Amino acid sequence: MKGSIVKCLAELVKTNFGEQKWKEILQMSGENPYMAVFAISDVDDKKVFNILENTCKVLNLSKQEACDAFGNYFVNTFAPKIYGVYYGKFKNAKQFIIGMDKVHETVTTNIVNAHPPKFTVEEVDENTIIVTYISKRKMIDLYMGLVKGVGTYFNTTIGIKKLSEDKVELNFMPNV
Repeated sequence: MKGSIVKCLAELVKTNFGEQKWKEILQMSGENPYMAVFAISDVDDKKVFNILENTCKVLNLSKQEACDAFGNYFVNTFAPKIYGVYYGKFKNAKQFIIGMDKVHETVTTNIVNAHPPKFTVEEVDENTIIVTYISKRKMIDLYMGLVKGVGTYFNTTIGIKKLSEDKVELNFMPNV
């Protein structure tokens, strides 16, 4: 997995819970508490999952609470600093989510060992889509947190219904 996930998580924890909590998470995960991760670094998937699991334990969060916090921070704080150029390409949350597969392809074209998730989208009606999340990592709960973050960014309520471990139904309701 690319280091951007761990780098973002580190920023989130340090900003909202303090540097010491991040060190505690790393120590509990069997990692050096001073480990540095770069966005394009390769980090073993098992290591990332272990850090995510220990983040929940140390911060006393459920898996979905952690995924939602991560998704909000990634979409609204972390990613705009790195991928800001892509944000301007979309007028609303639905376009952003539909366009994410293409963004992943573009961003990772020249990054060695990048294996971002892929998405297929089925449009049910003007306000509803079904997204199939395609990844061996099985991180649909994290994806759902990211979708909620997109809703916050575009000031849009997104109803999310998990249909399976690789499929969600999204209903877009613009806030007035």
